[in-house]
Amino acid sequence: MKNRVLLLLLALLITFSNIGLGSQLTVPVPINYELIRKLLIDQLYTGKDKTAHLWKDNQGCSLFDLSDPKIEGQNGLVRILNVVHARFGTGLGGQCMTLLEWNGRLETFQKPVLEAGGTILKFPVVNANAYDHQGHALKIDRMQDLIKRFAEPRLAAVKIDLRESRQQIESSLAALTTDQNKANMQRLLETLRFSEAKAEKSGLMVKMEFEAPSQGQLAASKPVAAFTADEMQSWQAAWQNWELFLTEAIGRATGDTQSQQLRADLQVILTEARGAFQRGLQSNDVNGKDPVRTFFLTTWDKLAPVLRLIANEVPGAEGLRYLTFIAATDVLYQIETISGPLGLTVSSDGLRHLGRLLIKPR
Repeated sequence: MKNRVLLLLLALLITFSNIGLGSQLTVPVPINYELIRKLLIDQLYTGKDKTAHLWKDNQGCSLFDLSDPKIEGQNGLVRILNVVHARFGTGLGGQCMTLLEWNGRLETFQKPVLEAGGTILKFPVVNANAYDHQGHALKIDRMQDLIKRFAEPRLAAVKIDLRESRQQIESSLAALTTDQNKANMQRLLETLRFSEAKAEKSGLMVKMEFEAPSQGQLAASKPVAAFTADEMQSWQAAWQNWELFLTEAIGRATGDTQSQQLRADLQVILTEARGAFQRGLQSNDVNGKDPVRTFFLTTWDKLAPVLRLIANEVPGAEGLRYLTFIAATDVLYQIETISGPLGLTVSSDGLRHLGRLLIKPR
């Protein structure tokens, strides 16, 4: 429920009028290496204590395992450092006799590549090096063969399915859009694509392209009735749950010192949001300015980094959904701040419509 609340609130401000498509907009989608590590563990390191069992012989006497992956960016490539445990043995009298055992580290350099029309992100291996714990290069032919046959292909097979994330965003936004605007929403989403991926020191940077709406004949939005007292009470309960979720996630995401500052920053943002949303739910304008639109334009650039940090703390696939969703909101933010409304309505009316979906009994 809390995860759904977060996704809904990220989309709460977005409604669409009749629009055309205009210039192409590019938005960077930063993916933290910790999130990539979680996705790697989910797909490959499925054994006990998050171990990747890459090979074992029929007798169970020989094996090749990877564990404790660490990921960083280096010279435009993704560097993955693994602990390696390998053993060669033979069965003798019902027992395993060890012939060779090796422990060390495997270092792979992998290039982020977009495949399948920009929908699948993969990491083919460019180079691989193995060392013992003293830093000496591996010189055992049988070990090098295992690395070539089992480690490199399995590490290269790890992928991030951006198509799945895009489909989830589509379905979420479609469910939150009024009937008269669903066709326009679909037209916008059909232009979204991931066009480039680069490994930077701080994380993976994926470029998302999105067709910005152009000025044209805009249909007037229908006013949405203000919240009743009962609806406001339900909204308050949902909002409190979301505040608790964000605060707990920030605590898990950072060390004590940074966490205290982020909690303070988050509390300021949430206090501003609470006031703006309450005013927007109960009335249209305050002194001629829509409080929801004003809040969004002045606060999103502070809130987005906090939400990205939280995305790194949830499970890998879920975190990727949040990041892609935040990026879509980044597009809307840039359109609103740089190009003007252009048919996108960040407003109290939009908040009321989507807020009712949030508090609707299930």
